[in-house]
Amino acid sequence: MTSIQTLTLEVADPTAADRFYTAFGLGSRVRLRASEAPTTGFRGFTLSLTVSQPANVYSFIDAALDAGATPLKPAGKSFWGYGGVVQAPDGTIWKVATSAKKDTGPAAREIDQLVLLLGASDVAATKRFYLDRGLTVAKSFGRKYVEFDSGSSPVKLALYGRRAAAKDVGVPMDGTGSHRLVIGSDAGPFTDPDGFAWEPAASSTPTSTPTP
Repeated sequence: MTSIQTLTLEVADPTAADRFYTAFGLGSRVRLRASEAPTTGFRGFTLSLTVSQPANVYSFIDAALDAGATPLKPAGKSFWGYGGVVQAPDGTIWKVATSAKKDTGPAAREIDQLVLLLGASDVAATKRFYLDRGLTVAKSFGRKYVEFDSGSSPVKLALYGRRAAAKDVGVPMDGTGSHRLVIGSDAGPFTDPDGFAWEPAASSTPTSTPTP
C-alpha cells in the first residue's frame, strides 16, 4: 500500500515558518524547504488536523492565532461538530476539526490525524491516476470526494473538487503558480494531473523541521 510519510512546505522564510509550526507540534510529518517560487491565491490544497474534542480545536486555533495566523473561519460549532480555519504566515491553509459534540477532558494539543486534501480539477480522473500508483480507496462519493486508505501512513490523502475545497475553507478558488507543496512517499517521483509533485520520502530533506 502506498504510504505518505512526509509533507514538505516550500516557504520563503523557513526560520519564521519553523517558529510558527511549533504551535501545531507536527514533528517530522511536516517539513520546510526554502523557496521563492511565484504563487498567488488558493494553492489548491488544504491541510487538516482532526482532533478528539472541541476544547482541542480551540487550543490549536488559539495557538495558531497567537503565532501569527490569519483567521479564515473562526472556531465554532457546526452541524458536524466543531472546527475552524486559519492561514499560516507562509500561506498554507489549515483546518482544525472534530466530530465530537462535547469535551471528555481538559484541552490538549493532541492530533488524531493529519489530512492532506487536494483540490482536483477532475476528481474522477485524479482518482484513477492515484489508483494506478498503488493507492486504494477507503471512501468515494462519485465525482465529488475521494478518501484513500491511509493504513499506517502518518498522513491521510483525500480529493475534493477545487471549487468545493476553496469554499470549504472560505477563500476564492482562483490561484496561480506553485502549489508550494511536495509529497514524500514510497510511490514517487511523479506529478499528478493537477501539478502536485511527489518524491521519494527519503529525498524529502528539509531545510528545517518543526519541533514537536
